[in-house]
Amino acid sequence: MLPMDHPAASARSQFWLGVTLFIPVAISIASYGVVWGVLAGQKGMSVLEVLLMSGLVFAGSSQFVALDSWTPGSLPVVAIVAATAIVNLRMLLMSATLRPLLAGVSRPKAFAAVFFVSDEQWAMTMAQMRNGGGSVAFLVGTGVLSWLSWVGSTLLGRVVGAFIDDPVKYGLDFAFTATFIALLLGMWKGRTDIVPWLVGALAALLTASVIDGKWYIIVGGIVGSLAGALADQWRARHVA
Repeated sequence: MLPMDHPAASARSQFWLGVTLFIPVAISIASYGVVWGVLAGQKGMSVLEVLLMSGLVFAGSSQFVALDSWTPGSLPVVAIVAATAIVNLRMLLMSATLRPLLAGVSRPKAFAAVFFVSDEQWAMTMAQMRNGGGSVAFLVGTGVLSWLSWVGSTLLGRVVGAFIDDPVKYGLDFAFTATFIALLLGMWKGRTDIVPWLVGALAALLTASVIDGKWYIIVGGIVGSLAGALADQWRARHVA
């Protein structure tokens, strides 16, 4: 048996730590995954199409966006690809923040790890890093459970969708929003977070009112991030 300070044993423990801590979030993911599966069935997607999209795209928000344009027989591929690309641009910024975690990891393993990067996994891994922990194994642990939860729940929703005629009646339509509210509250560090959050939210609302499409997500994220960076600089000067 390997000692706990052995790299393989440490990686294994980090992996299972990620799995364990992610269980509550995985349950939330499964709840709105079922909703997506139900809606996908109503849009005419087959079980195989649901499996392939959930397993390969693995991005809940962009998959919901894609459903809005899903029309079997005359599928607007370019529009769907463009919309999902815009929604998922934030993943580039998220992956970039994980670069210190991936230092020394081979490129194939790094690419495999960042495949699992999404909002929930990123938030939990960053929280671990801020507390002096975090590892690639932790990220993969959260990611594997998230992938299984998402793929499994979307398939379940597609299969049993005929028995769920109105997701709103069961409150499942709010599950997606509730998950992100919980993550946002979990990342709260103090009153100084109010400014970037408000600036980002106002920028997103303003953008949504004047520009069609999903650009409000990108604009809100970029503006909020810049406001956060400026707030951190101001805090550093005044604390020093």
